[in-house]
Amino acid sequence: MNAGKELYFSVLPEQDGFRVDLFLQKMVPEYTRSFLQKSIDKGEVLINGKPVSKSAKVKTGDSVFLCVPEPVDDTAKPEAIPLNIVYEDDDLLIVNKPKGMVVHPAPGNYSGTLVNGLLYHCQGRLSGINGVIRPGIVHRIDKDTSGLLMVAKNDFAHQSLAAQIQEHSFTREYEAVVYGRLRQESGTVDAPIGRSKSDRKKMSVTYEHSKKAITHYEVLEEYRDFSHIRCQLETGRTHQIRVHMAYVGHPIAGDPVYGPKKIIGTLQGQCLHAKKIGFIHPSTKEYMEFDSLLPEYFTRFLATLPQK
Repeated sequence: MNAGKELYFSVLPEQDGFRVDLFLQKMVPEYTRSFLQKSIDKGEVLINGKPVSKSAKVKTGDSVFLCVPEPVDDTAKPEAIPLNIVYEDDDLLIVNKPKGMVVHPAPGNYSGTLVNGLLYHCQGRLSGINGVIRPGIVHRIDKDTSGLLMVAKNDFAHQSLAAQIQEHSFTREYEAVVYGRLRQESGTVDAPIGRSKSDRKKMSVTYEHSKKAITHYEVLEEYRDFSHIRCQLETGRTHQIRVHMAYVGHPIAGDPVYGPKKIIGTLQGQCLHAKKIGFIHPSTKEYMEFDSLLPEYFTRFLATLPQK
């Protein structure tokens, strides 16, 4: 059990028969019922010295113990992590993120992220609009997606770049390898995306509690069982390309979430690269565009594919 604040309560006759989570909520109203239930699950609540379940009921005279762990400092810390900086000025920088690197800290993963490296590289000079966990982050790409990411170094730049994303005037082109061969050489997937009903960790095409999502695609080369495609985002929803390509029956090769159950282990995640990014510079008002080479994992996989 984590060290922290220790609280002890005795159950009064009028509290006899209360569920332990409701009893604690009345005794310590500053904590939510959800927080208290999680504390029970973690073994941080004892009745008469023994761990209990959420549905346990207290009896008159019971001794109830609650341990509230010390709060975790979730402020991202600078770390000397090598970064592939493609461009940098006083307002922003463009970084080429490798596959496997998480963009920003999250519970259970507070170090080794792109943000930790950026804080070290920029000596803390990053936009604060997204808070202490995501400083400078204007848009994100998934852990196992590689490619170009834009970072704002001040709030003025952040607001300007975020507005361009909102107005769909921001260029974002990806390349991917997908299963199968598409019927058309190019096309558009216009299908709203929201949280999956069956699995809240996944996104899906749905018309309930969803947001408009548009992906344009173009086939670059066909192989026997796969296709190499380019995708341009008109909107930027979570997992958008991965969800849209799976929706049209051509999931991204290696995708462990939206692809076939039998994954391609050598890829270690989806074969998806954020190749090009373009925007109007917040200060100079000039259009800037950056392109990147396909990474080794991507070209190596293409080289193994049998021709059609």
